[in-house]
Amino acid sequence: MRLDDSALIGAGRRVLQLEAAAVSETGRRLGVEFARAVRLLAEAKGRVIVSGVGKSGLIARKLASTLTSTGTPASYLHPVDSLHGDLGIVGPDDVAIVLSKSGESQDLFGLVGSLQRLNVPIIAIIGAMDSLLARVATVALDGTVEEEACPHDLAPTASTTVALALGDAIAVALLEERGFTREQFAERHPGGSLGRQLLLRVQDVMLPAGRVLRPDATMRDAVVSLAHDRGLAMVAENGHLSGVLTTGDLTRLAERDPRFLERPVSEVMTRSAKTAAPGDLAAAAVGAMQRHKIIVLPVVDEQGAIVGVVHLHDLMRAGAV
Repeated sequence: MRLDDSALIGAGRRVLQLEAAAVSETGRRLGVEFARAVRLLAEAKGRVIVSGVGKSGLIARKLASTLTSTGTPASYLHPVDSLHGDLGIVGPDDVAIVLSKSGESQDLFGLVGSLQRLNVPIIAIIGAMDSLLARVATVALDGTVEEEACPHDLAPTASTTVALALGDAIAVALLEERGFTREQFAERHPGGSLGRQLLLRVQDVMLPAGRVLRPDATMRDAVVSLAHDRGLAMVAENGHLSGVLTTGDLTRLAERDPRFLERPVSEVMTRSAKTAAPGDLAAAAVGAMQRHKIIVLPVVDEQGAIVGVVHLHDLMRAGAV
């Protein structure tokens, strides 16, 4: 029997509401055991070994990846493979996170026993707090759900969502405990958009300064500079920025002064020019341009000497936004 649109939408909403309620209830139960788990991980000198069977194993893989990308080296270890040589990745300074809905899976306990023999602390994310795994774990985090979203209460759905959310909660609390920064995150994601925004600097995108005018130059000279240098003319004394002129300044002056070409640039230039430094984040330069409605910035060093110019179009092409 095929369902109509409203029945399908209703089924989807029921699943989302049930899983949201399960995650909310897990948050309400969260207590001191969670803090213990985070501190165990923060104080570990080795890596985090994450394991689980079936759907729990898939969540375990995701948790290992999240931990690794947020400053905590972690590896997924399949519990069966661990008994056939892969246990060699486990060291005495490691901490293990084991995920299981039932806490009674026979596939897990060969690994759990090995972890105990190695004296590796075990954090269990578990759906049955009266299970064997809960009893042997160093810390047991309650991932119990009243029912799965599956109408037969069989397929792991709400339980895996809760395990995923608990794993994310651990990872985020741990990165806050360690003071993990946006810049450190970007270093681990250099190919992503956040990596480009947090690692790309003005000096990576800027162009040479080109023609620089003296304060006694005329607006006729400025017209040539504006044409050559993409809409910005810089004025400097002894290499240090004194002011800037834009095509907008030129247009406004031409409209009110028919003899504008003979005027000295020092009478027209903006003295308090917005600038960027070579080491500034490229994304910060874009933000300054957007706030001040400009498309180009002089780049100056700490002493105010002109070292280049940076254009909005170049920043956008480089992925700064």
